[in-house]
Order: sequence, then structure tokens, then C-alpha cells
Amino acid sequence: MRPGLILAACGLAAGAALFAFAGQNGLWLAGAMAVVLLAGAAMMGARSTQTEVAAQSVVAHAGGSVPAPPPVLRDVLEQLPDPLMLLDQGGRVAFANAAMRAVVGTDAERKHVSAVLRTPSVLQAIDQTTFTNEPATVEFVFHVPVERHYLAYVARTAHSPELTTVLLHDLTALKRAEQARADFIANASHELRTPLAAVAGFIDTLRGHARDDEAARTKFLEIMNLEAQRMRRLIDDLLSLTRIEQNEHVPPSGEVEIEDVVRDAAATLGALAEADNVTVAIEAAAGLPEVAGERDELIQVFQNLIHNAIKYGKTGGHVWITLSTSPSVYGRRGSTMVRISIRDDGEGIPREAIPRLTERFYRVDVKRSRERGGTGLGLAIVKHIINRHQGRLVVESRLGEGSTFTVLLPARAPALSAPVTEVI
Repeated sequence: MRPGLILAACGLAAGAALFAFAGQNGLWLAGAMAVVLLAGAAMMGARSTQTEVAAQSVVAHAGGSVPAPPPVLRDVLEQLPDPLMLLDQGGRVAFANAAMRAVVGTDAERKHVSAVLRTPSVLQAIDQTTFTNEPATVEFVFHVPVERHYLAYVARTAHSPELTTVLLHDLTALKRAEQARADFIANASHELRTPLAAVAGFIDTLRGHARDDEAARTKFLEIMNLEAQRMRRLIDDLLSLTRIEQNEHVPPSGEVEIEDVVRDAAATLGALAEADNVTVAIEAAAGLPEVAGERDELIQVFQNLIHNAIKYGKTGGHVWITLSTSPSVYGRRGSTMVRISIRDDGEGIPREAIPRLTERFYRVDVKRSRERGGTGLGLAIVKHIINRHQGRLVVESRLGEGSTFTVLLPARAPALSAPVTEVI
């Protein structure tokens, strides 16, 4: 029982005793004593409440919790383009802005930092800064779902409440640019050497004994034109691949009707299919949901895949394209994916070659690919575009029966209707 209640009870008991022994004369004395003791009990109760509040505050501070940032400061931190996180003395997340939540998840607050950032080098830098109050920087990499490079800056606040600040700077574009530059030089020098050598050889021949040979000159100029076109396609694909790789970590912001995209991609290849006497059939399920994506990039994906199906299928054959929906392959409850399958009736692909199909400049049949104008970069471009769209590419093939390339893309999540509040 609280001390104030004990004092009040004692006062009432004493007043009753005085009234019993002194009668009417003791009533006034008992009343005065009760008033004084009740006032004292009230004062002691208030003091006890203040003491409890103070104790709770001390306990909360000892437990490492900190007050929430003021609304204005929170709004400012939310608008920062770089991911920012504030940690309390216990290493729990006191605040994470919108950019940080996009990196570590929306439910990061009040969790320990080790459950949010599972990168040993970053956790070590946080521990070091917490104990030494010295700022630290460290580079680290997230490998899934898409490789992303970050520079983490860790520092401690100088005033109470003591907080650890973790600021991330995205280095992905810079790292990709460096890697793309190195790859471009290596791959371009290798792939351009053959057509350049052919063009140089024909020029020397035309300058020499074939100078006055009209038939040879016409033939060599046609070959030189084909080699020049091959070099142009190669450079265009390299530049396209470089641009896509640099933006692979940036999710697409648009929304597209995937059936329209597939039909438009197939229509642009109608002349090629007609030349090879290949029939292209498209079958789409009713009510397909929209896909979150960039229209131009998705058209490039399906142009490459349909082109390959026509090019490597048999003359007078068929290409079947089907569109449907399926549950998410990533195990997300309630999410749906749009499934686009492109099947041909060609020779098929050897089992050992399938894992390497999306490598740069890899060709199953080098001679046939070059004869049909291939650069060896088409499926590499397809892979990186699908990665950017958080999708998946599945390849199935049997020798002598044909191949099926299936693209799985996440459907756009339906917009949630916001609650409407009417003030009257």
C-alpha cells in the first residue's frame, strides 16, 4: 500500500477514537486532524507519482530507447535521397528514412541493427564507432536480388541522446560504369578484330591485282558492306548492354499491357518470319494484369527472343507464344506473375550449353549465328532487362524437339483505396 493511503487511514482511525472518547467536543478536533492528514496524503501521492514517472524515464533511458525525432526533423530526414538510419545505445533502429526502408525493408524500426543489415563489415564499423566515438567508412555489397554496391558512413552524435548515424551512399552506378568500361574494351577489341581484318584484307586486294576486276570488286564490296553492318550491330548492342547494366539496380516505374508489347514485338519481325516461311501464333489468356516495366526495354526482350525462335527454328516451322498468369516464384503470398512462353520447333539446344546462353558473346553455333547477323549479346541483354524488372528467364530444350524460353514478370500490385474521412 502507498504511504499516502496509510497516512490517510491512520488519520481516520485517530479521529474515530477521539469522537468515541470525547463525544461532541472531540468531533471538531477529529475533523481538523482528518483534513490535515488527508492533505498530507494527497501531497505524498503526487510526489510518489512524480517519482514513478521519473523512474520510468530513467529505466527507458537505461534500456537504450530514445524519443522520436520531432515532426519537422523527421520530414527533413525522410526527404533525403540517401539511405539514413539512427541507432540507439542498444543498437536498435530508432529511425530509418524512406530511402533506407527501400534497402532494408519497411519493418526495420525497433529491430536490432544486426537483424536489418547482415553485413559483417558494416556491423563491425558500427561497433567500433559506438565504443570509440570515431567515425568510420566501409564499402560493402548486397548480392541479391541484384548486385548493389554501397559506401557506409558511421558516426556518433555529440549531444544527448547519444545516437549512432548510419548513412549509405549508392556506388552501384559508378562500379557498373567502371566494369562496363573494362568489359567494353576487352570484348570490343576481340569481336571487332575479325571483321576489321576482313575489311582491311579486301581493301589491299582491291588496291592490288583485283583493281581492274569488275566482278571481284563488286563481290568484295558486298562482303565489306556486310562486315561493316556486323560491326555496327555489335557496337549498338554493346552500347545498349552497357546502358541497361548501369540502370539494372533501378526498378522500372512505368506500367505496360504485356500482351500489346508481345504483339508489337512480333509484328516488327513479320518480314523475317515470312522470309523463312515461319508461322508465328500468339495465344493470350483473358484478363491479364498489367506489368510494372519500361515498354521499350520489354519490346527489346521479346524482339530478341522471337527473333531467335525464328532464326534457329526450322524453315517452314512454327513459333508459339502463350501468355498466362502463375503464382509468384519468389514465394510472396498473394502475388502473381505474368508468364510469357516462346516455343519453337527447331533443333534444340544441348543441355550443357543452356547455363551459358546469357553469357556475353557465347554462341551455341558460332558459324550459323554470324551468318544470320547475330552478335552474341542478345540473350545477355534479355537477362539484364529481366533482372531490372525483377523477373526470371527459364530455358527448356530437347535436341530435335525445339526450345522454350519463358519470361516471368511480376504483375503490378493493385492500388489500395485510401480511406476517406469527411469532416462536417
